[in-house]
Amino acid sequence: MSSGVRANLPAVSVRNRIEIVHGVNLDQLGRRDPSIYGELTFDALEYRITEWASGLGLTARFFQTNHEGELVEHLHAMQGLADAIVINPGAWTHYAWAIRDALEIAALPTIEVHLSDPMQREEWRHVSVVEELCLATYRGQGPEGYRLALEHLKGALDG
Repeated sequence: MSSGVRANLPAVSVRNRIEIVHGVNLDQLGRRDPSIYGELTFDALEYRITEWASGLGLTARFFQTNHEGELVEHLHAMQGLADAIVINPGAWTHYAWAIRDALEIAALPTIEVHLSDPMQREEWRHVSVVEELCLATYRGQGPEGYRLALEHLKGALDG
C-alpha cells in the first residue's frame, strides 16, 4: 500500500533515441554496384545497426526516402522524437541545401555516414552540404561507419 509520498529520487535523463536517416537510393543496397557499396542489403544493414545500437544501450529508429521533401519534413518533425541523428543523405549530400537547412532546424547532434568514400570518387561528390552541421563524418568504412557513428553519439549523449 502506498502512502502517496514519493521518495526524493534524482531525475534520470535517458538520451538514447537515435534516428537513422537514409536518403536517396539507399533502399537499393544489394542491387547497387557491390564494388562501391558492398553486398549487404538494406534490410541487413538496418538489422546490423539495430544490434549495434542495442549493444550500446541505444534505440535506433529508421527512416528512408527517395523524395527530398519527405526527408525535409521528417527532419522538421524530430523535436521530441530523437536525441541524435545518423544521416546518410546519399547523392543529396552534394547539393540538397533544403536538407542541410532542415538538419539545422532539427538542431540535434548528428553524424554523417557514407558507405563509400565520396572523396575517392567523382569530383562532384567531394562536397558535403551537411558536413559543417555534423559532429563527425565517417566515409568509406562500409557498414562499420554506422557502428562508429553510434559509438560517437553514445559518448556525446553520455558526456
